[in-house]
Amino acid sequence: MSVRIRLSRVGKGAKKRPFFRISVMDRRKSRDGRVIENIGIYDPTKEPALFRIDKEKFDAWIKKGASVSETVARLAKAIKNS
Repeated sequence: MSVRIRLSRVGKGAKKRPFFRISVMDRRKSRDGRVIENIGIYDPTKEPALFRIDKEKFDAWIKKGASVSETVARLAKAIKNS
């Protein structure tokens, strides 16, 4: 099974109040499909945007061979550089 760390959308009023979980899931599942584990959150509606991730779980999944989506990689890099 190929595993990917990516965003899954949750939240009420999906068009006006987006809220995302950083999830580990099978690459072939849909965006809001079955999740193996939630390892963080991303809330773009806050000022500044809230990005929180469990570093230990993230590193553990990377060691197991999970790949990171472009969006999650870009968010992590932006937070790390600021």
